[in-house]
Amino acid sequence: MAHVWRGVVHEYINRLPVDDNDEIVTLAEGGTALVRSADLSEQLHADVYIKVEGMNPTGSFKDRGMTMAMTKVKSSGTQIVACASTGNTSASAAAYAGAAGLECAVILPAGKIAAGKIAQAIVHGAQLVAVDGNFDDCLRIVRQLTEKYPVALVNSVNPYRLQGQKTAAFEIVDTLGDAPDIHVLPVGNAGNISAYWMGYCEYAGKKTASTFEESWKSEKPVATKVPQMWGVQAQGAAPFIAGHPIDNPETVATAIRIGNPASWDYAVAARDDSHGNITCVSDKQILHAQARLAAKTGIFVEPASAASVAGLLQHHERGHVPEGATIVCTVTGNGLKDTATALGDRDVNPAVIAPRLEEAVVALGL
Repeated sequence: MAHVWRGVVHEYINRLPVDDNDEIVTLAEGGTALVRSADLSEQLHADVYIKVEGMNPTGSFKDRGMTMAMTKVKSSGTQIVACASTGNTSASAAAYAGAAGLECAVILPAGKIAAGKIAQAIVHGAQLVAVDGNFDDCLRIVRQLTEKYPVALVNSVNPYRLQGQKTAAFEIVDTLGDAPDIHVLPVGNAGNISAYWMGYCEYAGKKTASTFEESWKSEKPVATKVPQMWGVQAQGAAPFIAGHPIDNPETVATAIRIGNPASWDYAVAARDDSHGNITCVSDKQILHAQARLAAKTGIFVEPASAASVAGLLQHHERGHVPEGATIVCTVTGNGLKDTATALGDRDVNPAVIAPRLEEAVVALGL
């Protein structure tokens, strides 16, 4: 009998902290493709897969966490949610708030958000407030707002967000039959690396510092191992490399332009407990990886997403990637969210020809 995907909460309800009286808010998120990259696999002499999170309803991995966060807000009776955002969280929060019948406020750094992401938040009905500052300033304001007023915070510091995001690890194991040897992903606010590690550990029957260990219930282990977690930051926004928060982070990868990650301790634990690492790459490497992934694997991602692939390629250049390894790279958001950066200075106005075959043949050099 055919199975219709119902969204991550319904699909993994026995592994999530959901109560019987919770009204699940879902847009059928999750169930995203795990695509083997022949290009990267051939160069690295490994099996490299891309977890395409841009296939989620609002085009990014944020939807996994938002379905859980919004479900809990809906059940609490709170009528307004708020988030600080570099773009993807605002799009997701606004969409899920709309589905839940709630109001949504978005606090964002002025002039630092890709137009596609702002458009999503606006059309989904969010109220936008631009701050003359960076993401960390915005998150501080949202924390204060939600502490003093009847407003629910839905950033990744909301523990239910990570619970929803861990389901991506479940899907990878369910698809491959076991956990990969290495998992590579971008690191901005650091919630995702923390969530994936939580999910992998849970599927392998290994406990972590999860704040919801009761969500394990009596489910049996599915995986026989856990992967090394390799996080990748942008050079201009790499607080884990510096060892301290960055006051003025700058990178073309706006989604990870964060100087003081909210999930710092969880991310460090994921790195260390998995015997993994967190490295950084340049904007040039990120844009190269973005273009390569689109041209040779057929997956168009926003710049921050390409950090994972850029980081993997850098590890390969340094001789750190073991041959024959099974590797998964998470690409977190769809490339259509930031077309301006992807196009750069490329000419998007091709020469116009007369409507004749001969003209087309000449133009194509056939």
